[in-house]
Amino acid sequence: MQSGIQEQRHYVSQVKCQNSKMADIDDFSRLDEFVGSETLTELCFKVICKNLDIISVKEEGENEDALRTLRKGLILPSEICNKLVEYVLRNETVEFHDEFFNIFRDTSRTKLKCVKVVGSNMTDHSAQILASHKLVELELVDCPRVTERIIEYINDNAENLQSLTYRGIYLHLIIPNFFEYQKRGYVFKIPNLRSLALQFVETRMPRHASLLAGMPNLTHLDLSNNIIDSFEFCSLFPNLRSLILYNVRINRQTKAFIESIGCLTNLRHLDISQWNPTYGKFDNPITLEYIVYSLPQLTSLDISGTNLAGVHKKDYEEKALKNSSCFEVDDTSNNELCDIPGLASRVNRPLQFLGLYATENGACRRQNIPAKLIAGDANEDQILVAANVCMNNKPGLLLKVLNDLYHVYRYENCRRMDQGLCVILDAMEKHLEEKYIQISGSATLFYVVKIFIVHRKNEIEPRLKERIVRILLAAMNTYKDEETMMRNGCLTLSQFRIPQDVMSNYETLVKLLLHSAKHAQQEGYVQRIGIFLLNSLACQVTGREKRLLGNLGCIKTMLELIEYRIKFNIFDDVLEVAWSTMWNMTDETPINCERFFYENGMKFFHECVKFAQKYRNREELLKNMMGLLGNVAEVQHLRVHLAQQQNISFFANLLHSDSEGIEIPYNAAGILAHIASDGVKAWTVTRPSRDEVLEHMVEAIQQWDIRTGRNINYRSFLPLLRLLDVYHTPQCQHWAVWALANLTTVYPHKYCTLVIEEGGIEKLNTVISDPRPYESIKELAHSVIDNCCHYIRSTNK
Repeated sequence: MQSGIQEQRHYVSQVKCQNSKMADIDDFSRLDEFVGSETLTELCFKVICKNLDIISVKEEGENEDALRTLRKGLILPSEICNKLVEYVLRNETVEFHDEFFNIFRDTSRTKLKCVKVVGSNMTDHSAQILASHKLVELELVDCPRVTERIIEYINDNAENLQSLTYRGIYLHLIIPNFFEYQKRGYVFKIPNLRSLALQFVETRMPRHASLLAGMPNLTHLDLSNNIIDSFEFCSLFPNLRSLILYNVRINRQTKAFIESIGCLTNLRHLDISQWNPTYGKFDNPITLEYIVYSLPQLTSLDISGTNLAGVHKKDYEEKALKNSSCFEVDDTSNNELCDIPGLASRVNRPLQFLGLYATENGACRRQNIPAKLIAGDANEDQILVAANVCMNNKPGLLLKVLNDLYHVYRYENCRRMDQGLCVILDAMEKHLEEKYIQISGSATLFYVVKIFIVHRKNEIEPRLKERIVRILLAAMNTYKDEETMMRNGCLTLSQFRIPQDVMSNYETLVKLLLHSAKHAQQEGYVQRIGIFLLNSLACQVTGREKRLLGNLGCIKTMLELIEYRIKFNIFDDVLEVAWSTMWNMTDETPINCERFFYENGMKFFHECVKFAQKYRNREELLKNMMGLLGNVAEVQHLRVHLAQQQNISFFANLLHSDSEGIEIPYNAAGILAHIASDGVKAWTVTRPSRDEVLEHMVEAIQQWDIRTGRNINYRSFLPLLRLLDVYHTPQCQHWAVWALANLTTVYPHKYCTLVIEEGGIEKLNTVISDPRPYESIKELAHSVIDNCCHYIRSTNK
């Protein structure tokens, strides 16, 4: 049994066996690697991949596609080289892969042994470099710029090669050379090769024997998704232990197939599963029994998508009597113990693995099945097994499996969340080019993440969160004009803490959401949730991220959304959130405040004020608009744009607003205080006069309750503290010190430390000792100092 289990490791993806035990569903997919912090080695590779100048230099010319060479004096062993390739390609840190692979051109200073390249734009230049390392394992998948020359590169350096996977190789390109191949008797000549996978091969050769000669020691062969006109190649490989013929049309040549496969007496694994139901219909009801009888060493069999499991015992026996058999039935008495007639001979020696996913007549739901591990759709365990089996090279079946998994997790009818999450992430990561796998996977991911966060109280490791976000964003970026994909992605992301959980992918996410805001259906759900996420991304981030938002055009995009809604008379929450996003973006970020003016922001401000007057419940909108202008007012050289009669009159009228709460009059007073802080000469408005406005401002401030709760977030008090220095206009000091008193009274744990750290106590003491501020200001200053002292005493106990 042990040898059979070891064999299964090769052909069932991610199945791990322990000692002599059968592989269990618990061993399929694990999240162990994402538990705990990243290792120092992993962090080093990440840094190097993002900064290839550490180990290499660009060749002269410095053009975009200039090649890199290894720095002088460096020698990199295979352990480092193999990981570099893995990390660089996974994290997409290089746009032109030839630039990167050229680092390994000198085989005396670099050494590659095992290389996997998927979806690369590399050319024959890189292919030749890789082959020159005399690799042990090489996997090239979907590399369209690599030509048939790779064949000779491999043949010239084949002495160490034991495993070769080539998916998407178009051998019809070499038809002019066919007679040369026929003359020499082989295409590939790799004497020590053990494992060969040639998937999606297009060829017009009359016999696959010509293609497969030259590899006498082959033990594992995968010819999935190919047109095979003859199975005579089986005679070339008497030691073959694994044969995968997924989606190969066998049913037209059933007899020839059975006769050819009979020579493979050492075969342990056979996969003849089908994605196309037409290819899976076999006429002879006892074909399965023939196959099993011919292969006595078989421990793993995949007949998913076929009718080979047949019907129940009675119908099977009636049909069997009408058909002549080239084999004797091994033990008909076992038919009573087996619900899959063709496997009756294995009742006492069950298969290690049996693939029954999407078989006719619901074979996976039967009771007596002679197999220890089953891929099917009867329950969560079977679906997860099926997903792992389909993971690498069966995207058609994998899509069906993911759809089944969606229904399992949508209704929270699940026990194996860790395995389910692993399956979904692996599927999305490995099949980025398959749109419907991304859509189905992202839909299921939403429910899985929801279950983790709601029922497991956010028990998702930071590294795992980062992987989920990275894979999700890769899918969204690939299909950013697909509404369903964007909706699924945004819904899933909205369950995380934004922006904390997406900071490593901040720029990528912002670009995606801005694209969605511009191009998604106006008033549609995708645009709406995208704007909400953008607003969250603008909150609680540093000036660097806020400037990035501005650089990427977020201000302009928000104003365009506002303009559209004003034009078409649409009053919705997107209008409010667009202003809120700009409010957050402009917080202590002068360049974004400038952008607001350059994009005619004040024009849309006044238009929006008039527009909103038609609607009730407009206070939230006005609060966001005034919050934005409050940020603008903090930038001295921009205040001239605010110090206009229309604006001053509007702000002054809001000082005694009848709105709920104080946010609107508070922001109006703040804007006026900053304008007044520039002195009498800067006040160019005759009506209302400066003195009149300042008088109304003080009246409003004195009416506010110092214990009022606030929906506001200050990252710094420097703009307020600067107003404490405006002794020529004490009213400006009044507004600033009231704000400090209010915030340190209601939220001492959040703001007392900020006052102390930014030198506020010293400024407040100076205000108290100076004769110019009036008594109300000094009382509030004492209040702030008392709040801070009390907070410090309470925290030191």
